[in-house]
Amino acid sequence: MKYIKSILMVVLVTILASCGTTTQVPITGRKQRLVVSDEQIMSLSNQEYSAYMKTAKASTNAANTAMVKRVGERLANAVVTYLKANNLGNEVANYQWEFNLVQDKQVNAWCMPGGKIVVYEGILPVTQDEASLAIVLGHEIAHAVAKHSAERISNSYKQQSAMQVLGSVATAAGMGPNWQQITSLAIGVGTKAWTSGFSRKQESEADHIGLIFAAMAGYNPEVAVSFWQRMAAVGNSSNSIFSDHPSDEKRIQQIQGWLPEAKKYYKPVVATSTKATTTKTSTATVKKKATKK
Repeated sequence: MKYIKSILMVVLVTILASCGTTTQVPITGRKQRLVVSDEQIMSLSNQEYSAYMKTAKASTNAANTAMVKRVGERLANAVVTYLKANNLGNEVANYQWEFNLVQDKQVNAWCMPGGKIVVYEGILPVTQDEASLAIVLGHEIAHAVAKHSAERISNSYKQQSAMQVLGSVATAAGMGPNWQQITSLAIGVGTKAWTSGFSRKQESEADHIGLIFAAMAGYNPEVAVSFWQRMAAVGNSSNSIFSDHPSDEKRIQQIQGWLPEAKKYYKPVVATSTKATTTKTSTATVKKKATKK
């Protein structure tokens, strides 16, 4: 049985290491192995974005809409400038930036690969000002620039391939149905823990990179601490091993640790407007739990 387990582990490691290309995440320098191309990801994300925007309702609050576009454009310009200065301009060469504020009470925002950004009105009472909105958008843009979507798809593909091969190996080794079921269950649980943990790493990485992006755009990175404290007040994150987000306490602690680095990039820029206005769909208080991205 020990021999069979060794075979299973060798096959698993071989599959995970044999395919894809290695890239490096800007700012953090973390290496990642991807089995899907930028073109494939952009095609999929553009389809999803187009489908979503056909059903979404644009915000009727002109001031808040203008604020989202203003913050988004400043961040995009700062990110592109940084990447070009570090010979990484090709990472966003095909991006077509768009910034949208939509009528949705969820406390959320997201950025598709390709620079398609959507902010829900429900998050504005939590951000409260332009600088905190920059922290949110910096985080979402960081997910796109760090190719986290491609990484998750790549990991999913490799795991599926591994499961198929391991099933064949177990059968060839003469393992009975019960042993095969136990092995599959054990591998499944291990895979879930690994992918959940990896997602937590991605979220922390987006916090780190996004904080620096916001500073590059001229927004005070220190507001990130009070923003995430407000986020903690409106929603609870799980500390489970299968949670795909850091706990609120850990998240804030990490951000405080990254602030000295972020401040090196910070050069204040006077904003045209700093406060979000309330609308019928963007209430002064948040009753729903936050969906953290």
